[in-house]
Amino acid sequence: QVQLVESGGGLVQVGGSLRLSCVASGRSSTNTMEWYRQAPGKQREVVASIISSGRTTYTEFVKGRFTISRDNAKNTVYLQMNSLKPEDSAVYYCSAYDSIRFSRSWGQGTQVTVSS
Repeated sequence: QVQLVESGGGLVQVGGSLRLSCVASGRSSTNTMEWYRQAPGKQREVVASIISSGRTTYTEFVKGRFTISRDNAKNTVYLQMNSLKPEDSAVYYCSAYDSIRFSRSWGQGTQVTVSS
C-alpha cells in the first residue's frame, strides 16, 4: 500500500484560500488520487479526483472553487481551495486508489476550518 501524508490545513476566513498537499511514499503515479472530507456528524464524501492521465472530476459543491492537481515526479497531489465557505470546514483526507490491486490507502487527515 501507499503511505500518504497530508499538510496545509488550518484556519481561514470566509472567502480565503488554502492549498492542501499530499505526499505519497512508494509508487503512486498510476493511482487515482482523491481528496475526501468529513465534517462532524457527517459521512466522508469525495471532493475531487485526478487519474494518472491528469483528468479531473469534482463534486458539484466545489466546482469552480477547488482545483486538484498532481506532480508525479514529486509523488504529490494538491488541492487548491479558493472562495472558502463555512460549510467547507471538515477534516480533509487524501486517498490513493490502485485499480490493479483494488486497494485504497488513506492519509491521516488535515483539519480545515473556515470562520465567518
